[in-house]
Amino acid sequence: MMQAKKGDNVQVHYTGKLEDGSVFDSSIQREPLGFTLGGGQMIQGFDTAVHGMAVGDKKTVTIPAAEAYGERRDDMMIDVPLTQVPENITPEIGMQLTLQGGNGQPMPVTVTNMDEEKITLDANHQLAGKDLIFDIELVKIG
Repeated sequence: MMQAKKGDNVQVHYTGKLEDGSVFDSSIQREPLGFTLGGGQMIQGFDTAVHGMAVGDKKTVTIPAAEAYGERRDDMMIDVPLTQVPENITPEIGMQLTLQGGNGQPMPVTVTNMDEEKITLDANHQLAGKDLIFDIELVKIG
């Protein structure tokens, strides 16, 4: 039976959960997720979990934060003076905004704090610092 290996184009169905059981993403109600195994398109732990699976195999894996979206980093917290906030934006704690990163890529941020002079934006991935649990089913190789 053919097993998924680095360089294979694979398709999987998955459900991603947090340790409390809450689901943060799933492909079950849509098309399977396709990617190149070992191609850097997926978080490291997910890629590693699919390696060696055969079509029809199902597994549940816990991926530690270090192999998922990394640990939360204090250097990803950005203070922005209120004078630099565009006039058409009224920031609120929990609000999602998008900044332009240094390479021109969009960088999603969340407003985490505000005072009279500045707002604090968190540029950490929303799942940073969290261990993730995935139910994975390999549906296709090639």
